[in-house]
Amino acid sequence: MSAIDIAARTAWGEARGEGLHGMQAVLNVVGNRIAQPGWWGHDIVSVCTARSQFSCWNQTDPNRVALLRVTLVDAQFQQAFDLADQLSRQMLPDITGGADHYYDWRSTKPSWAKNNFYTKTLGHHAFYRIGLKGNSQ
Repeated sequence: MSAIDIAARTAWGEARGEGLHGMQAVLNVVGNRIAQPGWWGHDIVSVCTARSQFSCWNQTDPNRVALLRVTLVDAQFQQAFDLADQLSRQMLPDITGGADHYYDWRSTKPSWAKNNFYTKTLGHHAFYRIGLKGNSQ
């Protein structure tokens, strides 16, 4: 799989239910992590497939089978692929306010979110910048 394909599958697997903006926001998080390489990786492939970072890639995630089988015939995956292409060319506008993490706000707030900088909520995802204190939501 190419880097664009892996990014598209990540966006589709994490946020296809959130529509175009939701998938874009997930890819923005990938891009923001690439811009600040760290334990979470340094390029599209290492960031998207880092252990326990994007749950759609977890072996036990029910999304994983669908993620590996989806093709460009699926309209949402085609959108994700187009967005991933923009990310790879550094032409994808950031709609997350620089976020490098997110979680589904309908679930229990993870401990990492408690003391980090909240940027915004898009759909069912609350976005954060790790390492910046304050504005916790």
